[in-house]
Amino acid sequence: MGLPPYATTGQRIWYYSFRVICALIFIFLITPILVVMPLSFNAQDFFTFTPEMLRLDPEGYSLKHYRNFFGNSDWQRALKNSLIIAPIATVISVSLGTLAAIGLSQSHVPGKRAIMAILISPMIVPLIISATGMFFFYSAMGNWLEDNLGLGQNFVGYIKVILAHAVLGIPFVIITVTATLVGFDRSLTRAAANMGADPVTTFFRVQMPLILPGVISGGLFAFITSFDEVVVVLFVGSAAQKTLPWQMFIGLREQISPTILAVATILVVISIGLLATVEILRRRSERLRGMSPG
Repeated sequence: MGLPPYATTGQRIWYYSFRVICALIFIFLITPILVVMPLSFNAQDFFTFTPEMLRLDPEGYSLKHYRNFFGNSDWQRALKNSLIIAPIATVISVSLGTLAAIGLSQSHVPGKRAIMAILISPMIVPLIISATGMFFFYSAMGNWLEDNLGLGQNFVGYIKVILAHAVLGIPFVIITVTATLVGFDRSLTRAAANMGADPVTTFFRVQMPLILPGVISGGLFAFITSFDEVVVVLFVGSAAQKTLPWQMFIGLREQISPTILAVATILVVISIGLLATVEILRRRSERLRGMSPG
């Protein structure tokens, strides 16, 4: 929507100034990411632009770092761990977070504000504090699982990391689903109950289709949080659960591997795709709730 023809001079100045400010902030945020992407095609093992790259010489560009990522066993093991941990943690986050959001949306629930504050606290508390607490809690839990149930150490390690990542992802699901439930028409569930539908049928046939965009959006945020997380897995996991961000951290601290530039570029592309999906789902949710034109 543009400016109306009757807009004053002050309104026009603010209209264009606001857009210029937003553009400058966007450039400030996105420029560091744009620098990494061309560096991932560097033909040399450097973290800087070579003279050949600056001259746009084809000899200065190569896919060697991408080939190293897909051909290196350490990187592939880390990718495999991330693809195991993140989806399972996302499923747990979506299941628990959706139920919590639906429960907190009920008007008769006492202390909703306090409960909501506790549930979203992993987003607010500094990550290093959460990781320290998870270390002590899940270490004791892991020892109990190994001693009493006889589970293997590696399997218990995966359980600990998955549960820790699920805790970090639940707040994102709660917030997105709660926002979706704001415009939900409660008369639909009452009508379903009057027609004889039980609560489970009402949830899956009436409520879930309408809040599904918010649930999927929360799941995508939870997946990104788990896939990109490194601090908690350093505290809770072991070398057997080394994830992709952990391997990137090692590539910076120990090996100084330029392969992390290629990995970073791949992660940026994946994140852009997921965020675009979230935006599409947000607009679909608004259309379903009648908040925007179709």
